[in-house]
Amino acid sequence: MLKKFYLILPNIRSCFNVGAMFRTADACGVDKIFLVGFTPAPPNPRIDKVSLGAETWVPFETRQNLPELINQLKQEGFTIIGLEKTEQSRLINSINYSGNIALIVGNEVDGIPIETQTLCEHVVHIPMYGNKESLNVSIAAGIAMYHIKNN
Repeated sequence: MLKKFYLILPNIRSCFNVGAMFRTADACGVDKIFLVGFTPAPPNPRIDKVSLGAETWVPFETRQNLPELINQLKQEGFTIIGLEKTEQSRLINSINYSGNIALIVGNEVDGIPIETQTLCEHVVHIPMYGNKESLNVSIAAGIAMYHIKNN
C-alpha cells in the first residue's frame, strides 16, 4: 500500500510543464513536490495559469542538490523511482509500488542523467506504441503518477 508519494522535478525548463504537473499531482494525491535545480517555482504567472490554483495547496519545496535530496529521502525510507526509457529500464507496470515512493521525472531535453539513474532503486518507462519514442514530461509524469497511485 502506498504511504507517502512525492514528485521530484529536477531542472524542468518550462513553467507550463511545472504548472501541469502541480495540477496532476493534486489530482493523483501526491503529498509533496520537490523543485530541484533551475526548475521554476511558484509564485509565477505562467505556472499559476496552468496549475489553476494547485500550486497554492500542493506542498512544495525548492532544492539545489538532487543527490543530497535523494539520499535524504532514502534515509527516510523512500523508494526512489526514475521515469526514463533506457536499455535497462523496466516497464512501469512491472514494479510493486508500496510504502513511501518518490518519483523523479527528467528534463524536457536530456531526461534523467545516468548519475541520477544510478541513485534510483528502479528506473521505469511507459511503453510507446507509435513512431515517437517519448512523451512531453508533464504527460509522462501524469501517466506515471496515476499508475503509481492506482497500483
